[in-house]
Amino acid sequence: MRIVSQRVRQASVTIEGKVKSSIGLGMLVLLGIEEADTEEDVEWLCGKLSKLRIFSDENDAMNLDIQQVGGSFLVVSQFTLHALTKKGNRPSFIRAARPELAIPLYELFVKRLREVAGREVLTGEFGAMMEVELINDGPVTILMDSKRRE
Repeated sequence: MRIVSQRVRQASVTIEGKVKSSIGLGMLVLLGIEEADTEEDVEWLCGKLSKLRIFSDENDAMNLDIQQVGGSFLVVSQFTLHALTKKGNRPSFIRAARPELAIPLYELFVKRLREVAGREVLTGEFGAMMEVELINDGPVTILMDSKRRE
């Protein structure tokens, strides 16, 4: 399971011309699920993400987590995070999980993040063509992969 988390001042997801979800201060989380992912990957990432200290304190140092600043999450599924680009110029997505595995893990990720972080967690729509807008704050962008926990 791989995520790209961006500290945002605001972010939104639009589907077919209608805003589905919108947040103010918080994190936009792009979530990629691969065939090898399990509930353990969900638990590890939600635990790390909910405690990630990427928000500025009164001294402008990144010392605060999302709970401390009253922020929200916007989680968007993105299978392209598992693109393989080693061979040729057309990315391969064979490692990305099929919907029958990915959808339940995506839904579990959203549920567990809500429970662990105690914050609002809004979403895009799994498998939909989405327009994602954000104002990246910093910019602060963090990559995490549950298969690379070093």
